[in-house]
Amino acid sequence: MGHSSTKKRHCASTQSAAAHGYASLRPPDCISTVAAPDDSGDDRGLETSWQMAMFPTTRTRVGVGGWTYEPWRSNFYPEGLAHSRELHYASRQLTAIEVNSTYYGTQKPAVFARWRDETPADFVFSLKASRHATNRKVLADARESIDKFVQRGISELGAKLGPIVWQFAPGKRFEPQDFEAFLALLPNQVDGRPLRHVLDVRHASFMTPEYLQLARRYQAATVFADSDDYPSFADLTGDFVYARLMRSSATLDTGYAPAELDQWARRLQIWALGGEPTDLPRVSATDPGLTGKPRDVFAFFINGAKERAPAAAQALLQRLGAAPAA
Repeated sequence: MGHSSTKKRHCASTQSAAAHGYASLRPPDCISTVAAPDDSGDDRGLETSWQMAMFPTTRTRVGVGGWTYEPWRSNFYPEGLAHSRELHYASRQLTAIEVNSTYYGTQKPAVFARWRDETPADFVFSLKASRHATNRKVLADARESIDKFVQRGISELGAKLGPIVWQFAPGKRFEPQDFEAFLALLPNQVDGRPLRHVLDVRHASFMTPEYLQLARRYQAATVFADSDDYPSFADLTGDFVYARLMRSSATLDTGYAPAELDQWARRLQIWALGGEPTDLPRVSATDPGLTGKPRDVFAFFINGAKERAPAAAQALLQRLGAAPAA
């Protein structure tokens, strides 16, 4: 492999960072040396994450699934915190939350507006789309369910509306014509706000070049699942990355061992810089059109030992140079 070239990246001033939604992030150094991957894909020259400054053209967000979970009231939330204040607190320790309740039922516009108002300005919610849209034999018939989900108030989140996750059942196989018909139904915007879609496919039949080409054609990202229970492939299909980290262990205070968190911080930084980690499984060769540019990255500690998820997310954010919001 060839040698990586290096570039100097200067951290933005506090004022510039705030203007780009970075008020809660504290770059560890004003100047950091970042090695750009060369044509061989060798990313070993990249500095470890805590040596790398965040930059205003992208955002790496880390969080958990939901915010209401009984065990967190003894190891994450302050003792005696009112349940009604849990979102307020969690959103100031993390930078994103994946909402699972929207998968099972609709929320009123006023609920989305309340979530928006309770969270910091640069916080983001990813929403699981309704199961009625994805848990069906014929996906091409999902228009009504898709429209119902999208048009029932999610735009009230405003700038805090992140990716919409379309989760498919583990038994749902890849049928190219039907799946393309479904992708064609996904709207590009709601109430003038652009939408970003991510596909959580859970059957091995999706691990084909044909699926990757189809998802790329419709500019939909694919969930990378760090799991032995679901297909795990890191091929990029959209202009952002969405990772679900599902191996938390109850025996570790932070869910993942320190070395594993170091490794994930490095991977997230490589993705954010426009590269691809070379140590994750893929179906096929990299699409050149999806590399080389800074991109948004979302990582959620989901499943596994859920009681450890907040600690894992906080430990990873620390490695990325993040500080809790005021």
